[in-house]
Amino acid sequence: MGVSDLPAARLHGLLVGTAVGDTLGLPAEGLSRQRIRRLFGRRWRQRLVFGYGMVSDDTEHTVFVAQSLLRHPASPERFARRLGWCLRGWLLSLPAGIGFATLRAISKLWLGFPPDRSGVYSAGNGPAMRVAVIGACFATDPNQRAAYVAASTRLTHTDPKALIGATVIAELAAWIVRDRLTEQPALEAFVALLRSCGPKDRKWLATVDAIAQAARDDATVLELADRLGLARGVTGYIHHTVPVVAYAWFRHCGDFRRTLTAVLDCGGDTDTTGAIVGALAGATVGAAGIPTEWRSRIADWPRSLSLLESIADRLAMVAITGHSAAPVRYFWPAIPLRNLVFLLIVLAHGFRRLLPPY
Repeated sequence: MGVSDLPAARLHGLLVGTAVGDTLGLPAEGLSRQRIRRLFGRRWRQRLVFGYGMVSDDTEHTVFVAQSLLRHPASPERFARRLGWCLRGWLLSLPAGIGFATLRAISKLWLGFPPDRSGVYSAGNGPAMRVAVIGACFATDPNQRAAYVAASTRLTHTDPKALIGATVIAELAAWIVRDRLTEQPALEAFVALLRSCGPKDRKWLATVDAIAQAARDDATVLELADRLGLARGVTGYIHHTVPVVAYAWFRHCGDFRRTLTAVLDCGGDTDTTGAIVGALAGATVGAAGIPTEWRSRIADWPRSLSLLESIADRLAMVAITGHSAAPVRYFWPAIPLRNLVFLLIVLAHGFRRLLPPY
């Protein structure tokens, strides 16, 4: 199957790209670009455990969204309720990492708050990390796309900036799938899309101006990050994450390796920035365009690469027919044990990061 065979090839690339970016970025999460170079050199590969990688919450949340879309492709409200239950169960499985805003929102869900009132006022990047699959599935339906993005976002985050950031990622994913993009689009069209996602937010529009100027100057992704005050790394603030990710996708459109490494080289919240840009770049090139050595080095279960591929196939049928489908089953009782092993590996890796070279 080629990348032009829609929507399955694009969805395969999107979901696999999410996992690849997540697993590559996870060992470097929270580190500055200088510390990353000293610890790991300039070659990005999976290195969490013996040269292999495992996924984190970024991929897990994307799985929850995709499974909820399978079950409820025609009702944003029912989709949000099911996603809310996925997040409740995820918290009970003792995940190794969880954002404070997401933790508070899930706690509210457990206390009985409905999905449209469970969010907390935060502009963290959680909504952006899980929303690309919504954009891809509703690439030709802007009304449904907007409704599902809003439902997914307000489940955990209510700051308007969170919705702007999530909308940008969903709109880019929709554009990629709808227009079958494989190479860099026109700058004017790219900038117009970014502006349309937050037309009344002055800070966002100023950021878009900075992105446009960077493109005209042929600035690197690192240089844009510096201009945005992110020399020490891309933070978990959605209006830091999304501009860097969007610009990297635009600048290196059609080249998965260069797109992903350009973002990871910036340092900071590398698992999330890697997952988001991996989704966009993967949707652009398809799974076949993702380097084999990165795909083959994901060693996780039960949320495995084969699970993501099965979900992509089933989502493709839902996108074509509009009919709901059963979520893809996997052995979820193993998740708590997997998470315990994952936590021990992450802790061991964290101790290693305290050692030289500095």
